[in-house]
Amino acid sequence: MTAVHKIIGDFFEDSFTLIALHSSDEDYAMAYAINLCIKSIFKRSSKDLELSEHRSFPYFEWHDDQHDRYWALIANTSTKKEGLVREGLFKDETSFIKHHLVPEYKEVDYFIKIEHDDDLNEDKLLKSLIAIPKMVTAYSIDADKLKSKNNLIF
Repeated sequence: MTAVHKIIGDFFEDSFTLIALHSSDEDYAMAYAINLCIKSIFKRSSKDLELSEHRSFPYFEWHDDQHDRYWALIANTSTKKEGLVREGLFKDETSFIKHHLVPEYKEVDYFIKIEHDDDLNEDKLLKSLIAIPKMVTAYSIDADKLKSKNNLIF
């Protein structure tokens, strides 16, 4: 008789800090502004985060070797052209569909995900981020309470 081993779904808990950002800047401008403000080195990832065929999110990443942290800046929305066959007056118009990385927070424009093992001074970081021009607000989110937490594991 052989032994059967089952792996529990929450076997590996990924500890990270999640910060929500509200800003009207484009993603590349937001990465540039954050780089200037907190002296980070965000660079565009070579691959987009693809959740499905119609949902892909470009993101910027930074490996902070000095503090042994991994940072990711990712937009909360993805807009794709939708190719629908239509009849009538608007048959030649293209339509767009908007998807959210974290549907519970549709009003958030960007997220910063910080994977770390040590203590992170979130208050200091949030004050620095809020000081960025065109940044409306920034605040921390408890990722453990999110229904769509799996979307943030990449």
